[in-house]
Amino acid sequence: MSRSVLVTGGNRGIGMAIARALAEGGDKVAITYRTGEPPKELTELGCLPVKCDITDQEQVDQAYKEIEAAHGRVEVLVANAGITRDQLLLRMSEEDFTAVLDTNLTGTFRVVKAASRGMLRARAGRIVLISSVVGLLGSAGQTNYAAAKAGLVGFARSVARELGSRNITCNVVAPGFVDTEMTRALGEERRAEIVAQVPLGRYAQAEEVAAAVRFLASDEAAYITGAVIPVDGGLGMGH
Repeated sequence: MSRSVLVTGGNRGIGMAIARALAEGGDKVAITYRTGEPPKELTELGCLPVKCDITDQEQVDQAYKEIEAAHGRVEVLVANAGITRDQLLLRMSEEDFTAVLDTNLTGTFRVVKAASRGMLRARAGRIVLISSVVGLLGSAGQTNYAAAKAGLVGFARSVARELGSRNITCNVVAPGFVDTEMTRALGEERRAEIVAQVPLGRYAQAEEVAAAVRFLASDEAAYITGAVIPVDGGLGMGH
């Protein structure tokens, strides 16, 4: 069955892999992106690109109007869009702290709230939030990012309790270190330090994160809600 799916921040990295996996499975996928151009690979798969900054409520509302006009109400939402502004606590500006919270946490609130209206009317829906192992373990220089990603867990579990009676699930995927453009930009020494902390001894592939999302969005996961699924090679086990 072809469902209407929205993946925020679906123009690169993990979000792009998720959008590709769901589109290849037959879903009608829309992606939001904030800057640049949508990837040709996704448009060739039939994905609908919608320019949207999730820190702006008006842009979120407009994005949903475009998506609903093209694909119908959103049945599966993957809230993936996020930013980093890393800095040690004593050097971090309040603007850098709040900017990360506004995108990664409050931005997720905006898109989930908008999707939930249609899901409630239909008495069905799947919501998957992309958090991070950093939100569970903490990370020096990332107090803003860790706070936002940890906040997604409490947010998801509250949503799961609110909407569960309407057959709407809300789960979290917490990736570890993933082989993306961002992590490839790290020096070899830093990459080696990171891998040394991972029991499986390697970075994740974005497609491995996408596989977990695809499962949570499927009928097979109908009785899973409020869960945090790590895709981290064992880095955060016990958290």
